[in-house]
Amino acid sequence: MPEIHVVRAHAEREGQRETTTTQVDDGTKAWQLFADEPEVIAARVGGALKDLAYDLVDGDEVEPVAIDSRDGLDILRHSAAHVMAQAVQDLFPDAKLGIGPPVVDGFYYDFDVETPFVPEDLAKIETRMRKIIKEGQRFSRRVTTDADALAELAEEPYKIELIGLKGSGKSDDAAEGASVEVGAGELTIYDNVNRKGEVAWSDLCRGPHLPTTKRIPAFTLMRSAAAYWRGDEKNKQLQRIYGTAWPSKEELDAHLHRIEEAERRDHRKLGRDLDLYSFPDEIGSGLPVFHPKGGVIKREMEDYVRRRHIEEGFDYVGTPHISKEGLFHTSGHLPYYAEGMFPAFGLDGNEYRLKAMNCPMHNLIFRSRGRSYRELPLRLFEFGHVYRYEKSGVIHGLTRVRGFAQDDSHSYVTPEQAPGEIKHLLDFVLSLLRDFGLDDFYLELSTRDDSKPDKFVGDEDEWARATEVLAKVATDTGLELVPDPGGAAYYGPKISVQARDAIGRTWQMSTIQYDFNQPRGFELEYQAADGSRQRPVMIHSAKFGSIERFLGVLVEHYAGAFPPWLAPVQVQGIAIAERHADHLYDVARQMKARGIRVEVDDSDDRMQKKIRNAQLQKVPFMVIAGDQDVEAGAVSFRYRDGHQDNGVPIEEAIQRVVDAVASRAQV
Repeated sequence: MPEIHVVRAHAEREGQRETTTTQVDDGTKAWQLFADEPEVIAARVGGALKDLAYDLVDGDEVEPVAIDSRDGLDILRHSAAHVMAQAVQDLFPDAKLGIGPPVVDGFYYDFDVETPFVPEDLAKIETRMRKIIKEGQRFSRRVTTDADALAELAEEPYKIELIGLKGSGKSDDAAEGASVEVGAGELTIYDNVNRKGEVAWSDLCRGPHLPTTKRIPAFTLMRSAAAYWRGDEKNKQLQRIYGTAWPSKEELDAHLHRIEEAERRDHRKLGRDLDLYSFPDEIGSGLPVFHPKGGVIKREMEDYVRRRHIEEGFDYVGTPHISKEGLFHTSGHLPYYAEGMFPAFGLDGNEYRLKAMNCPMHNLIFRSRGRSYRELPLRLFEFGHVYRYEKSGVIHGLTRVRGFAQDDSHSYVTPEQAPGEIKHLLDFVLSLLRDFGLDDFYLELSTRDDSKPDKFVGDEDEWARATEVLAKVATDTGLELVPDPGGAAYYGPKISVQARDAIGRTWQMSTIQYDFNQPRGFELEYQAADGSRQRPVMIHSAKFGSIERFLGVLVEHYAGAFPPWLAPVQVQGIAIAERHADHLYDVARQMKARGIRVEVDDSDDRMQKKIRNAQLQKVPFMVIAGDQDVEAGAVSFRYRDGHQDNGVPIEEAIQRVVDAVASRAQV
């Protein structure tokens, strides 16, 4: 009888797995192994995901895949995408299929249709999907040949193209999700089989899928949008329908609530409502301007992080916005990063580029004179304004721009100093994020993809040493460490700090990168203790990442209600009547003398409207004055949550604000 090795995560010991061996009959399928575990919807066999209909063979190492795991959610959502595509072709028989992968929190499918979808169409599609799900159609995998697939899918031009890409070895680069549809190796088609045993619908796909459509517990369609085939604006524009699917109705409802909350917190809307920044068409896409109130927040951020860098041993430097193109060849960014840079332009017989990164210029500062080991670690820092050519389709408010300022630093160290410097930088980063109210993190380790050596420079031994150093420092923090194979920069591996905001969304914030390649390219050297010339290691680090993006994240994290130390207006003075305005202006003068940002509303509006206006502007504190306050030399002190203390002496009111600002309290 075949022996199967079942691998499971240990319930009490995180990160550990237990293996048990069991005997099964010949012809046993994976679903029979997990028949008493309804949450299991697929299996990982020998490291590869398989349908539960997979036939087990002797020696298989099998791991159950639960519907609420990362892989399980992808399988659920990809199966929902197939059901959606089936429903679309039932209702719109002329629709041609593009691709339909799972994505973060959902799925999509692209269609070539004559008329764009409207909300009423989505409602009909969703109704048809529910009928398909209720029918309990079985997802059935079959292996086919290229020739048979081409014949079967002759009416699907985009699938035909994907089969051709498979033959050319380019399927993985075809588009987001294209490899999900085709994959490497054998070609497979999935049939949706009804209860009569008839094929109701088919799609080219590598799988795996749920056992039946009934295993889709909760889903909804979200919206439709235009999307270029394979993400290339030179190709035809298709219609993309987005949806989401979850293991339970409760989880779906929670997700929809998070979406509503995210819309309420959208930094683009709040930036307009709070008069923080704007994105004028006259300047260009992805190039924001900061208004006075936004400028206050930006300045506070810059002042804070500049001071912190100096406290952490960094020297402040400055570099220009443009450079001769040759500099970026020396650094290695060209050609590796050419698509992310603005085109070259001629000047005085030379080709120049807007800089997309600061590190090449910092290398020139290091190289400007001889260096001794006694100077190391040498830490350089600047607010370097850089420009990156982002495609117009991905530009998004402040979080994806074309021009931004980096709080960029580079540490030059001996190889022996590298682990300590990386720990120093990681501690610095985490403390900085906590000061801004972000305290829920995990780390991501981005490494080289050895299957694509042309995308990386340097030998494998150097990469292995650098990766080992980063992995150890990251592990020693005690934070969760998630692998990101293939995500490294071309010149070395990196640690990314992933921070969760107030509603649980994850944002990539700071990065720390180990670079042994640029020092070689720039021939950087220092004199060692024995008099020899040695090459330093370069550690890149951006704490905010970019000030613009970090500010956008903070706006959404706080829903615009910044803590007092960051708030553009910290105190709003509200006069109950015109005769109380002078009293409040005197209070405001005293507050300004203590460094408090204060405004006085002496308009003709009624007091309740003035309070409402201050609330809409997310002002942390209000000081209100009426006859009794003027007579007593006091104010009524009102907090953002509506709590109010009456008859507070002026000096005490001022001190309350000063203390809140100094403590960085999240009032």
